[in-house]
Amino acid sequence: MKYLDKKTLITGAITLVIGLGLGWAVFSGSSQQKDKKQTEAAEHNHAGETVWTCSMHPQIRMDKPGKCPICGMDLIPLEEEKKTEESSLPGEIKMTQSAIALANIETVTVKKGIPEKTIYLLGTVKPDERNIAELTARFGGRIEKLYVNFTGQNVRKGEKLATIYSPELIAAQRELLEATKYKSSNPAFYKSARTKLKLWDLTDAQIDDLENREKVQHYFDLLSPISGTVTKRDVAIGDYVKTGSSMFEVINLKKVWVMFDAYENDLPWIKTGDEIDFTIQSLPGKSYKAKVKYIDPFIDPKTRVAKVRVELDNPKLILKPEMYAAGILKSEMQQTNDLLIPKSAILWTGKRAVVYVKVPGRSQPAFIYREIVLGPEAGNFYVVSSGLKEGEVIAMNGVFNIDAAAQLAGKPSMMNPQGGKVNTMPGMDMGNGSEDMDTQESAPKKTDNAKVPMDFKMQLGKVMDEYLKLKDAFVKSDENSVEAAAQKTLDALDKVDMTLLKGNDHNQWMKLEKSVRDNLKGIIQMKGMEMKRSHFSIVSDKLTKVIERFGVHSNETSTLYLEFCPMAFNNQGAYWISETKEIKNPYFGDAMLTCGEVKKSFR
Repeated sequence: MKYLDKKTLITGAITLVIGLGLGWAVFSGSSQQKDKKQTEAAEHNHAGETVWTCSMHPQIRMDKPGKCPICGMDLIPLEEEKKTEESSLPGEIKMTQSAIALANIETVTVKKGIPEKTIYLLGTVKPDERNIAELTARFGGRIEKLYVNFTGQNVRKGEKLATIYSPELIAAQRELLEATKYKSSNPAFYKSARTKLKLWDLTDAQIDDLENREKVQHYFDLLSPISGTVTKRDVAIGDYVKTGSSMFEVINLKKVWVMFDAYENDLPWIKTGDEIDFTIQSLPGKSYKAKVKYIDPFIDPKTRVAKVRVELDNPKLILKPEMYAAGILKSEMQQTNDLLIPKSAILWTGKRAVVYVKVPGRSQPAFIYREIVLGPEAGNFYVVSSGLKEGEVIAMNGVFNIDAAAQLAGKPSMMNPQGGKVNTMPGMDMGNGSEDMDTQESAPKKTDNAKVPMDFKMQLGKVMDEYLKLKDAFVKSDENSVEAAAQKTLDALDKVDMTLLKGNDHNQWMKLEKSVRDNLKGIIQMKGMEMKRSHFSIVSDKLTKVIERFGVHSNETSTLYLEFCPMAFNNQGAYWISETKEIKNPYFGDAMLTCGEVKKSFR
């Protein structure tokens, strides 16, 4: 075997290193390419899989359809959200399509139109006051005979009503007979005697008959001045009447009035000449039409109504006084270029009217709070005096839900026009690095519950007992029960003796108590479960602070639980207090009864 020289060895080593390097490059590149292809294939296969999520809880991700573990809603396929760069207006409330569907929010475009209103009127049939005759005694005397023995009897004009004996009338007749002797020589005396009898309601025929007889008539007949129905008889046979005494009332009912009651807010819509369609309750199947002849210029201070009169012929006397009538008047205002919006779009608080205007040009629906000035009511609409423009889009259904979301997000809202965060969990930061005012004031100095008087805790326990009944009423979604339970909670709050607290505790209780009281009144006074639930959420928050700060003592429950629903008020979330761990959501009723979780307990 020959020994290799140094040069040969070096050359061989270099060749070996180069060969190894080339082999690693070839095989490594092939392996990386293979791994890349496998990764791309895996990603392609993964991309083909459907991811399922909850429309109200987007943090949920599932690889197959099913129910949301939080709220129980059906899962939906996940869609990639398109990111758009849009500048938001101050106070703007953005909502997802699923949240809008859940809140049943509908919109309408503000348009101009002719304000119309259908006015429902109630009234009664009344006699025509121009056809009422009151027969009073023109001279004193004694009733000798009655020809009308009962009220309701019909008489004709000139028909006998009664016979009277009157010494005064006898003396006047003698004076007339004496004056006739001087008819030619002293006509003034004759005329005076005749005029005196005419002023006593004797007719020319009766006076002529006296002259022709040339004899005093001791009994004299009282005649009806009009044809009609005797509605009042104030005399009987043998009664002695004095001058001016009431004897009979006769009313002609062949023409009657129907007097309708119109409330003061309806009066701008009613004009003389408007036609009223009406029916009479006691005459079913018959309908009547008549034009407004008169509108009372005065409003009754007690009933706040003015009388609106129509006139009706009643030849067969079918219509009788005091029959009930129900009428409908359809009216239009003179202006034809007014903006009209539906009543359901308006939120009321005191003197302010609020709507939520849809922000144009948004890929995701957004609304913004706006105060407006309203004109007269027009049926299911209101005339807008200022604050809106033609063509703007406003929410007309689900407005309470938008307002609740705005309030909880700290945006301008009906109950909080200036905006500002509402603390939905006492002591928690709301995301802007600050706590609400009540929390800030109470945080530096916490109350030792052991030092709070037991009487005060027991009084708070009575309030909580009524609050729990209020919560149950919200669970059942019974508006009447909710109002009754809120009133009882308010009554229990009235019985809390704040003088039992001293110093800062007293001041803090006054602030919390005022908020609880105001929102309980809101539950009682506001209409619609959405608005009542909005007030209930604030009551719950404030009472949670009360429990944390002062403690409670109840004979009905030893432990209370603070529970939370993340879906309430368009995913803003809301809390409530319960006596059990079982979730019974007061913000949705049966629709989502078990949505929620226990956050903490109080003992």
